[in-house]
Amino acid sequence: MSVDPPGRGLRGLRGLRKPAKKRPAAAATPAGTTDGPPAPDAGAPSAGSVINATLYRDGHRLSTHETLADTFRHLRTTAGSMAWIGLHRPSSSELVTLASEFDLHPLAVEDALEAHQRPKLERYGDTLFVVLRAARYLDDPEEVEFGELHVFVGPDFVITVRHGGAPDLPAVRRRMEAAPELLDRGPEAVLYAILDAVVDDYAPVVAGVQNDIDEIETEVFGGDPRVSRRIYELSREVVEFQRATRPLNSMLESLTAGFEKYGIDEELRRYLRDVADHATHTTERVDGFRQALQDILTVNATLVNQQQNAEMRALAEAGFEQNEEIKKISSWAAILFAPTLVGTIYGMNFDRMPELHWAFGYPFAIVLMAVVCTSLYVIFKRRDWL
Repeated sequence: MSVDPPGRGLRGLRGLRKPAKKRPAAAATPAGTTDGPPAPDAGAPSAGSVINATLYRDGHRLSTHETLADTFRHLRTTAGSMAWIGLHRPSSSELVTLASEFDLHPLAVEDALEAHQRPKLERYGDTLFVVLRAARYLDDPEEVEFGELHVFVGPDFVITVRHGGAPDLPAVRRRMEAAPELLDRGPEAVLYAILDAVVDDYAPVVAGVQNDIDEIETEVFGGDPRVSRRIYELSREVVEFQRATRPLNSMLESLTAGFEKYGIDEELRRYLRDVADHATHTTERVDGFRQALQDILTVNATLVNQQQNAEMRALAEAGFEQNEEIKKISSWAAILFAPTLVGTIYGMNFDRMPELHWAFGYPFAIVLMAVVCTSLYVIFKRRDWL
């Protein structure tokens, strides 16, 4: 990505009193009201990825603009105002424009453009850059969908860059506009509201994953052959969920330390501590999910081995029974073969054969057959072949 190096296109970062906030997903509402689909470009530097660009003062909406240029102009000329700009997958030119106007660090701008970042909180001079992973549970496919949110927070601006569909940023904006006394506390109040929304959105995901685990336990003991694949897929989602939630605790601790340092409103500190409590609870639940899935996988492997052993025993028993039947058949075949052999020899009708014209030849042949058959029967019987 092309971004002006420090000292050339980007000015020194301005002071920030509080930590940066993350931006939830845009919803389908007209620009100027909430962070819905992008409004048509009015011919300024902004493009179709600008979802909402609104100015606030004293906790109330002043104006909403369709272009970044209009937003910058009104922000510079309106004392005491704050800009809340929402973007969805912006282009590099838009981010460079914002970086030039608000003195954003090139590394943070590059991260916001490329996405696929781990959750983190970084300070560039007096500006905070926050990356958050939002999540929502999809009931129909029973899957967890993750979104990525990048937030820049300055003394008079909040910029959110969304990659994905979560969280519900329009609801956050409506909540803040309905509570002007909270919005009047500045960008840090917006930060709190977005953090709160992201953490609260984890609750339905936790409930959905817990329900999936309960179903998997039933399937494991029910002998469903497809359960191994489902365990694997859910384990991957839980690992991704861990990556989204685990960094939150350290990030919120850093924010709290920053609030102390910059003298942020005590009421907002209480709000942030409440968010931290919820985040800790969520992290503990997700860690428990991973351990539970590992235990389920172990139990499933044990049950599969037991089933395979039972099948092997059944096959061995069937093979043993088959061998017993083969021995019986072979024994009777040998017994019947003896008289057949004698009769075949003496039935060749050669003129010169011993005992051919012997008066006792026939009785001798019959007795011989009986003796051989009886002997074979006794031998096979003693060996339990019959």
